[in-house]
Formats: sequence, C-alpha cells, structure tokens
Amino acid sequence: MKKFNFGQLEIKKEIAKALVDMGFEEPTPIQAEAIPLIMENSDVIGQAQTGTGKTAAFGIPIIEKINPQLPKVQALILTPTRELAMQVAGEISKIGRYKKIKVLPIYGGQPIDRQIRSLRMGVNVVIGTPGRTLDHLKRKTLDLSNVKTAVLDEADEMLDMGFIEDIEDILSNAPKERQTLLFSATMPAPIQKLSKKYLQNPHFISVNKETLTVPLIEQFYYEIVRGSKVDALCRILDYENYDSVIIFCRTKRGVDELVANLQTRGYFAEGLHGDLTQVQRDKTMKAFRQGDVELLVATDVAARGLDIERVSHVFNYDIPLDPEAYVHRIGRTGRAGKEGKALTLILPQEYRHLRMIEKLIKTKITKAPVPTFQEVVEQQKGVIRKTIEDILTEGNLQTYQSITQDLMQNFAAEDIVAAALKYAFTQRDAELSEIDFSGGFGNTGAQKGMVRLFITMGRQQNILPRDLVKIIFEETGVSPKVVGEINIFDKFSFVEIPEEMGYRVIYIMDRLIIKGKKISVQLARPRS
Repeated sequence: MKKFNFGQLEIKKEIAKALVDMGFEEPTPIQAEAIPLIMENSDVIGQAQTGTGKTAAFGIPIIEKINPQLPKVQALILTPTRELAMQVAGEISKIGRYKKIKVLPIYGGQPIDRQIRSLRMGVNVVIGTPGRTLDHLKRKTLDLSNVKTAVLDEADEMLDMGFIEDIEDILSNAPKERQTLLFSATMPAPIQKLSKKYLQNPHFISVNKETLTVPLIEQFYYEIVRGSKVDALCRILDYENYDSVIIFCRTKRGVDELVANLQTRGYFAEGLHGDLTQVQRDKTMKAFRQGDVELLVATDVAARGLDIERVSHVFNYDIPLDPEAYVHRIGRTGRAGKEGKALTLILPQEYRHLRMIEKLIKTKITKAPVPTFQEVVEQQKGVIRKTIEDILTEGNLQTYQSITQDLMQNFAAEDIVAAALKYAFTQRDAELSEIDFSGGFGNTGAQKGMVRLFITMGRQQNILPRDLVKIIFEETGVSPKVVGEINIFDKFSFVEIPEEMGYRVIYIMDRLIIKGKKISVQLARPRS
C-alpha cells in the first residue's frame, strides 16, 4: 500500500487524510520520536505532559497497525479520568475515521449496559478509566486476549489517584506478548517500578514543555454566543489600537476562508500555511514586515519560527486544541521588551479547552466583552477626525459638494455629515451595528443580571444544593460564589447563575451524564 508523508514519517493514506482534516501539518517532537519506535513494536516510556501531542504520538501507530476487519479489542488505553478518556477517544476516532476503526471510551458515570452492548458488537480500541475497565473484566464483558498494544496515559496521575493495583490487575488480563507504552509527566519511584515490571527493554523519550515567560502579554478571551465569529473579530479589530496582528486558525482551509472574509471587509490581510510555495511565503512575510499587510492569518506550523518584533496583537480565532500551541502562538507578541496582547475567541462549548490552557500556563485569562458598535465609534473618534481633516486639506471634493448642496435643501448640514459618517462606518459590514454577540436572555424568572436554568435532575438522584453547585463548578468553571437561588424538586431543579455564563452552562452540561442519567439543561420559563 502506498505511504504518505507526515513530516519525515510515512503513514497510510487514510490516516494522512484524517490528519489533514484535523489540521495537522507536521509531527510534534514527541510524535517524530515515538511513532517510528512504536511502529517497530518497541516498548516506549514517554516523559511528556498533556499538550505535547502525545495522544497522536501513540494514536497514529496504533491506528496504523489495527485490523478493522477483526472485531476484537486490539488496543487498550488506560487514563486516570473520564474527561481524559473522552478526549483521547475523540482524537483516536478522528485519526481512525477513514480506516473505519471502532473506538469506545469506558468510564464511570455512564450506564454500563450501553458499554456492554457496544463491546458485544465489536470494538477495536478501548479507552478506559482503571475502575470501570476492571469492572468490565470482572463481569467478563471485556476480552483483552487480542490486545497487541497497551497504553498507560498520564501514569503519575493514576498513581496519585490510587490506581496502581487496578492497573496491575488489568495488565495481568492482557497477553504477555504485547507492546506496552507508558506516558507520564513525572517519573516517581512507583512508576519506574511499574515500567520495569511490565515493559520490555523500553526506549525512553523525554519532551519538556516550554514555560510561559512573557509577562508583558495581556491575555483576554471573548465568549461568542450569537452572530458570526468573523463579525466579532472585525468589531474587536476596529476597537483595538494595533500595529500588526497575527491571527491563528486551526486549518489551512480556515486560513483561506478568513482571509477572503477580511479582504472583502476592507482589511489588509494575507494568509500563511503549508500549501503555499516558498516564493509565496517570502512575498507574504516581506509585505507583513514592511507594514503593507496588517493582518497575517496563519496556521500553527506556518507561523513556527517567525520572529517579528512589531507584532502588537495575537488573535486565536480558533482556540488551539493543544494547550501547548497556545504558548507558542502568544509568544509571537510582547517581544523585545514591548507590551503585547493575546486575544482568544471561543464558543461556549469550547470553554473546557480554555480551562486546560489556564491550567498549563498557571494564569487566569480575563474574560472581556466584545465592544459595542458605539464603543468602536467612540474609540475611533480621533482617527475619524484626522482622516476627515486630511481629506478636507487634500480638496478635490467638487463631485461630492453637488450632492451635499442637493441634500442641504431638505436637511441640516450637521445631520448630513453624521449620516455620511454612519454610511462610511457601516460599509465594512452593513449588519455590524445590529449584532449583540453576548446573546442575551428573555425573562426566565431570575433576579436582575442572572439567568434561571431548568435541569432534569433532583431528589430522586440524591442531589443536594451543594452537589449541584459542585457539579456546575467542575464541569463549567462557574464559581460557587456566584451561583444564585437553587430550588430542587423530585425530578428536576432550578438554579440561577450570572447571565454571562448562561450559554456556557447550557452548551457544556446539556446531555451530560450525571450519576448514570443523561440530563437536560434549558432556559427556565418565567415564574407564573
């Protein structure tokens, strides 16, 4: 079968196509080192944290080697938490999409009967938490006899959570003649002992995460609930006093589409990604350095190695799925002792990614409202005045003076000038002034500044107010201090939270499984 290149690595066509869909252009350091070793069936110890690209480092070779025609579990990945199990399963599913690989995450908090049905139908890769995996083994609903590769992901976390004995029990149910991969951010003595017991002549790979050392960078995020992200970006650009800007998108297609949208609206924007020739790249970079291009829209890989001192702002138009990429991106501004701004646009359901980034950089990113159209006008008063003065000084207004004279027969001069300014402002996007990006809610029966939500869980699930507050905090990051009135009934509950966090809670928690039950979260109706 013909192989395709992923950087210097050769991979199958179906996987190469999936990686293109995911926006991958070349391997990260740990992927470049680990994939060839794993493809040779070597055992590997990777000292790497979340955000280094380790999931794809073991996911790509696992998918390469799996036989989709064999409806048996051929790879087992153990993770410490359900969140990580879901995240890893999502990425493995995307990598194996075109090979039609069947992937199943198994974790507590989800009905076990559903997992049992899926296992009976045939699964190729299982990603599980130790407790639920052991539960399936005891029930004999999970067969590991065909496992060729076992992965211990974030082994030190599993150690801290007391899972080492469970892991040993699980591995004892897998064939001895298998490949074992262990990934851990740290290597405490129990992890080293575990690796000596279960790994055969392992290769050791260490990838250190970069530390964020850019204290002069101001970091903000905008939660876009309503309207287009392009419109929100333009509103923020019009409000910010920028010199030059790099805007990051996840994919090459995303870069091309955003550049086209920005150029249509009159911005000096050009794109930079892996499909451009070296001549095109050089031309774009020269124009950006000279100031002929104000906005450089790029993918992560295309911007790697750029060192331009005059970048005042970095925009994450698409929040990076890899938290490490955030560090690389925002490091493009705040250089040479100058201040810089890093601004990130997120949808409510992407808030989890933001929390992962905050955990990595050990910094709270400030939420900012998208400026109103009136705030943009106020901010640009000086620029508008200077532009009009320059036009008046230059002269050559005869054509427009005749229109003005006609209008003055019916309108005051002051109103005509104001209307002309409004017309000029709205040319970039006629609908710009009409969009309220914060969303807004109707009457839900909540106090002022709050929104009341209806949640389909109550006393029958043994839910107390403190439990509900804890669940909301753990899933969405909404502080317990800002939660308002709570009313719990037999089958449902009402809870008040600040309006600006309403859509985040709905998007993240609706259809979530809590205590074995899929819940619904909606706006409450007004109190009667």
